[in-house]
Amino acid sequence: MRKIALILLGASTMLQCQDYPLGPDSKPQAGVPKGVVTQYKLQPGKYYPGVPHNYSIYVPAQYNAQRPTPYMIFLDGGGSAVVFDNLIAKGDLPPMIYIGVRPGVLPAIGENTQSRYERIFEYDNISDRFSHFLEDELIPEVAKKYNLSKNPDDIGISGVSTGAVGAFVAAWERPDMFHRVLSFIGTFVSLKGADTLAATVRRTEPKPLRVFLEAGRNDHLAPEQPYGVFYGGSWPTNNQVMYDALRFGGYDVKFELGENGHNMSHGNAIMPDALRWLWRDYPKPIVVHEPAAISTKGWEPRGQVYSVVWADKPWQQVGATYQHITSPASDKEGNVFFADPPANRIYKSDADGKVTVFKENSAGATGLRVGADGLLYASEPARKRIVSFTPTGEEKTVAQNVEASDLAITQKNEIYFADPTAKTIGLIDAKGHKHLPYSGGDIANPRFVSLSPDQAMLIAGDAQTRFNWSFQIAKDGALINGEPFFRVDMPELSQTSGIGGVTVDSIGQVYFATALGIQYCEQNGRCAGIVSKPERGQISGIAFGGKDLNWLYAAEAGKLFRRAVKQKGVTAWSPVKPPQPPL
Repeated sequence: MRKIALILLGASTMLQCQDYPLGPDSKPQAGVPKGVVTQYKLQPGKYYPGVPHNYSIYVPAQYNAQRPTPYMIFLDGGGSAVVFDNLIAKGDLPPMIYIGVRPGVLPAIGENTQSRYERIFEYDNISDRFSHFLEDELIPEVAKKYNLSKNPDDIGISGVSTGAVGAFVAAWERPDMFHRVLSFIGTFVSLKGADTLAATVRRTEPKPLRVFLEAGRNDHLAPEQPYGVFYGGSWPTNNQVMYDALRFGGYDVKFELGENGHNMSHGNAIMPDALRWLWRDYPKPIVVHEPAAISTKGWEPRGQVYSVVWADKPWQQVGATYQHITSPASDKEGNVFFADPPANRIYKSDADGKVTVFKENSAGATGLRVGADGLLYASEPARKRIVSFTPTGEEKTVAQNVEASDLAITQKNEIYFADPTAKTIGLIDAKGHKHLPYSGGDIANPRFVSLSPDQAMLIAGDAQTRFNWSFQIAKDGALINGEPFFRVDMPELSQTSGIGGVTVDSIGQVYFATALGIQYCEQNGRCAGIVSKPERGQISGIAFGGKDLNWLYAAEAGKLFRRAVKQKGVTAWSPVKPPQPPL
């Protein structure tokens, strides 16, 4: 195996012929104050058990312990004290620390056994494990020694090859920690999932990141194999794809393509300019902007998350923090009801965001929905019943012996309900009779239900798998012609989709609250975008609300949030026929 790897590396280095000399900023200069580099060892922790990490800390001569200091993290232990000395002296960088951390190695048990080398696991991993390692273990250890800033505009991260993937993913997962990313000869190819990052970037609501990409035109290529010599794909092609995806999202991004293969000759030569670009205009914050091309000819609005949200209209909290809230639901006046089952309360938020208690002693009510009759319907799981509430809070039992996690109500006041325990979808008809329109068992965890805008289809959200179902509703209320129609993305380490709610807009798009964010799928079944979550928790309910149904509400971690959006919701009492979906 080692021989094969060397042959491949040799093929990729055949065309590494361009000479990139270092400039004066990469060489020691007389009269420039010199920083100090000190070596340390981080003992094994939670995220990489048994694995120590060697790291170094560069501290500039201008360091002031009385002020929070900007810093960068360099994977593979990179970082150049000389470059930092020169750029800080010129004022091109603020006085800043860098932390050069090396990948871990799990020590061998004995002389005749091999160590486990963690670099690929740590850096090529597209989960949030490495960002947790940085946040919970490495950064706190350095912060014991130096006054590190907590402002993400003051923090950058850099990596080379696989390390570039690790650096980008860390910032992608934690844009509240890192706003600046420096990537050299990034391995954004099909090794451990990094080839999917570009597609994720295109679909996801942009984050406040500034990204510098560098790659080699002949990286892992040979004259006889211009398409690549390695099973992972083409390094220069996939860096270009990443660059295009970031540009599509309106990111502040720059791409420098050198002529060499998989080495740092070009990267080292442009390092000073790359750092200048990454830190230009400091301390001006890095913010999200809608792409400049969004209003130009040929732009496809349906292909961009900004067809749903505005960059400058973020989530805003409504009310206080509660124990655990679920199932926001809007009435005809634009009020939004939400339940706090542990507190046995139902709250009401008016159109201005003022929150009052609607119902005390609600018996753990959840699954709120407002019917065409103006009543508020809810499930009471502990009592195994569905109830309704008048505008003054008077309660009436609608159905008994019903276990329901969520409700969907038609214009005729028929109530579909999800029963995840029995893995069924039930129906209470307008006369109060109970039916079982779906008991097929194909849906692993049918926890949420919603209706299409014209009430011709029922959407069932599966809280376990990535597939969510669409059923046609027959004239007698039966659910027919069911298909696993909508496919959502899942976090790398998750065993479940984490669906926490489903709603629809007037053009037939379906919104699934997932662990990754609010994923919306076009009426044709394709998931087109991911709206960011209000916070880093798990969303436990979503709905359109407000007088014009153009606010998107989300319940998360005991808080209710809302956000102005470009689409409108629909109600049980006013179904609409959506336009024909795009192909």
